[in-house]
Amino acid sequence: MNDTKNLSGNAALAARDLRHVWHPCTQMHDHETIPMVPIVRGEGVWLFDADGNRYIDGVSSWWVNLFGHANPRIADALADQARTLEHVIFAGLTHEPALRLAEELVRVTPEGLNRVFYGDNGSSAIEVALKMSFHYWLNQGHGEKTRFIALTGSYHGETLGALSVSDVALYRKTYAPLLLEPILAPSPDTWDAEPGESPSEVAARRLEDMRAVLERNAGEVCAVIVEPLVQCAGGMRMYHPDYLAGLRKLCDEFDVHFIADEIAVGFGRTGTMFACEQADVRPDFMCLSKGLTAGTLALSAVLTTDAVYEAFYDEYASGKAFLHSHSYTGNPLACRVALETLAIFADEPVIENNRRLAAHLASRLEPLRDHPHVADVRQTGMIAAVELVRDKATRTPFPFEERRGMRVYLHGLTRECLLRPLGNVVYFMPPYVVTESEIDHLVDVAIEGIERAVA
Repeated sequence: MNDTKNLSGNAALAARDLRHVWHPCTQMHDHETIPMVPIVRGEGVWLFDADGNRYIDGVSSWWVNLFGHANPRIADALADQARTLEHVIFAGLTHEPALRLAEELVRVTPEGLNRVFYGDNGSSAIEVALKMSFHYWLNQGHGEKTRFIALTGSYHGETLGALSVSDVALYRKTYAPLLLEPILAPSPDTWDAEPGESPSEVAARRLEDMRAVLERNAGEVCAVIVEPLVQCAGGMRMYHPDYLAGLRKLCDEFDVHFIADEIAVGFGRTGTMFACEQADVRPDFMCLSKGLTAGTLALSAVLTTDAVYEAFYDEYASGKAFLHSHSYTGNPLACRVALETLAIFADEPVIENNRRLAAHLASRLEPLRDHPHVADVRQTGMIAAVELVRDKATRTPFPFEERRGMRVYLHGLTRECLLRPLGNVVYFMPPYVVTESEIDHLVDVAIEGIERAVA
């Protein structure tokens, strides 16, 4: 520690961090030149570092924070639960927070999702859904169903099963020898629209592609897995709700499951409580995490139907029980926080306020549509994205090595904003407690950063 004794504030904490900590999705060599920012507290949309600087959390701390940092209601609920029961094995035992949360999730999700299986995080929820779908078909005498259909550009997590049904090359290419091989169907992403083609027409065209994939492969397919409306880590790609409605019909026709990964888009992000509502569909499995606890503790849930549950319900000797567990399954602290999250939705006009804030964000971003290095400005609810390109006419991207998005990030840090672009896509996904003036500041700083990034 001698080499840090003369350091203080951010510098001291950063030096200690870099001696031992290995950060996610990070080339640690970057931090020889890119500052590590030690955060010491949060309040509302603001994060504060050890030097007293503050930053608007424009990305909701990886899309998890809904109601601001250190939210008093959530903190009080957590403290109350910690004085009562912090954890207990969830096999053979139960507790009030977990069963109440299950009841509430069944109430607020699409009708018919009556069974709740808890996990620890988003990736584990995807693992549960994949295994549960496969095991369902096995219990039904269809062991030949072993594959999954995913969309191009999709992302579902970084454990091996979740990564297997993802199609973001950055995440997938290194670990390809370890992964299952998915069947990929073209995404209905409106970025790929033909000249003059509307988002709904793109959806219709891509549904025909999905039909062709199912016609060839349905006999060996367990499920189709999609991120409803927004493919987040794939670059905030967005598509029309008609695709979800058509996909539900195709899954029914070809007798495969429909898995909706609402981990990033659930809990109000897209303008409705869940993205699937905009197509009036009920998936066979709905995966939830991130906003489930408003960014306070790790928790996930997979909701499914009575029909799936009943395929596992039998005498012990049948060997049909679902084989999946985590030490912290159904953790009472996390479940209690999730209950308070849902209570805030019930007590306050969250969705209505989000729609107002989303409209303001859209109006502020509109001028960027004419920017010579912006190929697209797109938005679904409280998710908005700006695609930077070298050439607008041809949509030729900047080379990834130039890290133009990183320049936006670094500029944001100098102007009280945490903006963390996905490559050359600058996106906005702030907590729901953000004000219009704070949105104005985020957009102003992003525009400044974009001008510097493309110069």
